[in-house]
Amino acid sequence: MELACLDLEGVLVPEIWIAFSERTGIEELRATTRDIPDYNELMNQRLELLNRHGLTLPDIQQVIATLEPLKGAPDFLDWLRERFQVIILSDTFYEFSLPLMKKLKWPTLFCHRLITDSEGKIVDYKLRQKDPKRASVKAFHALNYRIIAAGDSYNDTTMLDEADVGILFHAPDNVIKEFPQFRSVQTFEKLKEVFVSSSERDIVL
Repeated sequence: MELACLDLEGVLVPEIWIAFSERTGIEELRATTRDIPDYNELMNQRLELLNRHGLTLPDIQQVIATLEPLKGAPDFLDWLRERFQVIILSDTFYEFSLPLMKKLKWPTLFCHRLITDSEGKIVDYKLRQKDPKRASVKAFHALNYRIIAAGDSYNDTTMLDEADVGILFHAPDNVIKEFPQFRSVQTFEKLKEVFVSSSERDIVL
């Protein structure tokens, strides 16, 4: 029995914080887990910037509502769900994800929660658990599933390492260079081929 586990941002949808940075003109908000491996450091930097500029959750949600999945992502996800059970393992937040999940036809998503005050200011965040992507794959292994996983950033590498097959997709050069043990592909067609060749079942491309 096999599961496909995918990252969300950078794999299926645009990077939310980069889009918000472009909308607000705050260059420092462009930083993602492609740049800063420590997720808590990254989030604390983001919250400090939001507080400094007086930006709230509704401000971010307005930008998210305008985003579309990456070109080819919905078709790829439909293809994958015909052949695997699919779970999205993301370090985004449920408060961000709903418009994008609707456009992807509601895949199963494991992510985190934001904590806001009465005025919509983001005051903190609550991680689902420590190293959640790796922990999820370990839990699926305990249920006797074989895992093929794909992601693009530093925060995906523990998931890829724990999986039976780990794939870098749309990853930047710095991540590809640091993690040569993972096969790297750049297009959904190539990603399909790797899923097919990595499966222990007879799957038709």
